[in-house]
Amino acid sequence: MSENRKYNYPKRLSILRFFLDAEGIRRNPIPFHKRYFDEFGDSFSIKIGKSRNIILSRDNDIAQYILQKHHKNYHKSKFQSVYLSKYLGKGLLTVDGEFWLKQRRLIQPAFHKQKMNQLVENMREIIIYELEDLAEDKQVDLFPIMSELAFNVVAKSLFQFSISDQKLNRIKFIIEEVQNFLIKEIRLPHKAWWFSISGQVKKHLALAEENNKIIKQIIEERSSSENEVNDLLNMLLETRYEDSGEGMTINQLIDEIKILFIAGHETTANALTFTLFLLGNNPAVQQQVFDEVTKIQSETEDVVEQLQKMVYTNAVLNESMRLYPPAWITDRQNVEDDTLGQFNIKKGTLIGVSFYELHRNPKYWNNPDEFNPERFLGDQKKHSMQYFYPFGAGPRMCIGAGFAIYEMCLTISHIVKNYSIISVKNTVDFNPLITLKPVDVKVVFSNRND
Repeated sequence: MSENRKYNYPKRLSILRFFLDAEGIRRNPIPFHKRYFDEFGDSFSIKIGKSRNIILSRDNDIAQYILQKHHKNYHKSKFQSVYLSKYLGKGLLTVDGEFWLKQRRLIQPAFHKQKMNQLVENMREIIIYELEDLAEDKQVDLFPIMSELAFNVVAKSLFQFSISDQKLNRIKFIIEEVQNFLIKEIRLPHKAWWFSISGQVKKHLALAEENNKIIKQIIEERSSSENEVNDLLNMLLETRYEDSGEGMTINQLIDEIKILFIAGHETTANALTFTLFLLGNNPAVQQQVFDEVTKIQSETEDVVEQLQKMVYTNAVLNESMRLYPPAWITDRQNVEDDTLGQFNIKKGTLIGVSFYELHRNPKYWNNPDEFNPERFLGDQKKHSMQYFYPFGAGPRMCIGAGFAIYEMCLTISHIVKNYSIISVKNTVDFNPLITLKPVDVKVVFSNRND
């Protein structure tokens, strides 16, 4: 597109209104996004200064175009490539272009279904152990329990026997500290000078470096060990680049492991919390999960076979992630000028796709705010999957999706088989941070065997 050709954008939200709403948006952008979509349509734009353009969309065609059909022209934004990489390094989540493709091709085989099947028994044992002391017949805050479980499943699937509880707890502490500070940096850019001169940036960079050292020590101990261990670290150590036949450097391996911790921990904890909350408010659905799990477990003791038969449980999970997608928004910037639907957009336009709003867009979903697992069963499933992005889409779709589904199905089936769940409230609060984080979700577990 020539420089002279006129650019055009979706209906504009005035910059004055945006700044008037800014404090509310900082606290929780979702109600504001909904208001703007209802007023302007499925896409709207903001112009900042003379040349900075931002588009926010809940349009499925736009999502498909930037994530799949024309993904090579749409790279991750500076938020992901600069802010995140400062603390997380240059792993799959934060890099683009040829280097990303090289890493993706290298790591993908470690997450092949057959490889995941090898981890299932270990995963199941960790989940049973984590849920052993579940408090019964009293209100419990669900997210901390699911967060602890999800973190330990990722950590022990990565490292199996190679890590002490002390190191594990330190990694968890550092990840949470750094992530909380990162959110402050992103949401309060005008305070960047204060974060710098007050030493907060330096402190959190030092924590990130400490995390690197802990992971490096684990890798070096494993590399020098002759014990055969069937975990993700072993699979990653065995991977080889196609062109050179060499494995990853230790520093690159550290960066990829940090990404797996972040991506595989909080998103899963969020999804499990929302799913159990929904089951606690829908006893008929909970009963159907119980009936399915009981039937499957009477038919086979093979855990992989059990997982493959959990059709209804999977539908419940999908419907939960439709209503409350853990990765609730994504963004891209176009490398070159482009035509996006009916809009001619300038290179460098920041495009956000709200999966939260797309998943509730009445254009694609009947009664979009209603919890209905039937959407993901039988003939309805084919329709629903066209507009469903729990793990993103296209070549950059989450590499650990299969791992996460296994973990969540095992957790839900174990809990529902052994406990009935009652949610204390019928509405749920959440905080849209980097992920959609549930807040103050209380449930009561009652032992089914009593």
